[in-house]
Amino acid sequence: MKNKIMRAVLAAAAASLSLGTVATATPAGAATEPVSRAHIVAHFDLAKGQSPENALVEPNGSVDMTFATARQVARVDRHGATHILATLPAPSDGGVHTPGVGYALTAGLARTPDGALYVLYATGTKDLTGLWRLKPGHKTPERIAALPANGLPNGLAFDPRSNAFYITDSVLGTVWSVPAHGGHATAWSTAPELAAHGFVGANGARVHNNALWVANLDQGTVVRIPIGNDHRAGRPTVKATGLQGIDDFAFTGRGNEILAALNQPNKVVRIKDDGKNTTVLNASDGLQNPTSVAVHSKDVYVPSAAYATATDPNLLHARLVRHGH
Repeated sequence: MKNKIMRAVLAAAAASLSLGTVATATPAGAATEPVSRAHIVAHFDLAKGQSPENALVEPNGSVDMTFATARQVARVDRHGATHILATLPAPSDGGVHTPGVGYALTAGLARTPDGALYVLYATGTKDLTGLWRLKPGHKTPERIAALPANGLPNGLAFDPRSNAFYITDSVLGTVWSVPAHGGHATAWSTAPELAAHGFVGANGARVHNNALWVANLDQGTVVRIPIGNDHRAGRPTVKATGLQGIDDFAFTGRGNEILAALNQPNKVVRIKDDGKNTTVLNASDGLQNPTSVAVHSKDVYVPSAAYATATDPNLLHARLVRHGH
């Protein structure tokens, strides 16, 4: 168990079968609107470093995720079985110089329409820190963009409109932009709203309605940064505050409504367009320091890393309740 907490940051076409349809439900917990029927669909091995950090849903309903301290990308299939897709190379020093954490961190995860997976890797070394790509059917990932070794790349979002990745750096308070094919990373935004205040700043990231939305853990905020027609960053706007321990998040498909994972408080909250939040999932539903949220049609998946609880890293499934739809 590591002595510090780290985490980072969608959906594709509707699947004919999802994890939620084959798993056995645990006793009812505290799930409230807009989610229901929360239950754990997969458990992971903490001793093997299987603390899930970021997740996305494949078109067939399986869930891909990064294992933060195992340096791995994994997939939980529709029957709840876990498969290791790839393991990133270990730094020669074990990652002891990785800023903020002191170990090699596998964080943000994204998928492009061709099925390739992209993962952020922070090691504190120049040769490995950066954005990595895993092509479909391959087991050996390749680095396609280097990122500063003195930073902590964490949240990852792909924008088809600008054909680029946006990457949050939790230590340097920066959003980097990298072309879809890889290459040079450009500092896209260094706004004060991204800065860390003692530990981790810019964290989870999502592209939504021509803007990049970023969670800031230290500041407890969600920030919206417009993506201009020239793909430049617009003026940031703080859309929600008071979100202690916010990690990564997802939009539900109803306007700007968000489901966000609050790591240390051990809950998932619903954030409405006016910025107000309410708890929809907590420990009684099985959460163990949730790190991110993935929404796929009416399915909600929440990976828990058990960074602080050190008990049961897992993947939770719930259903979206869409009243009036």
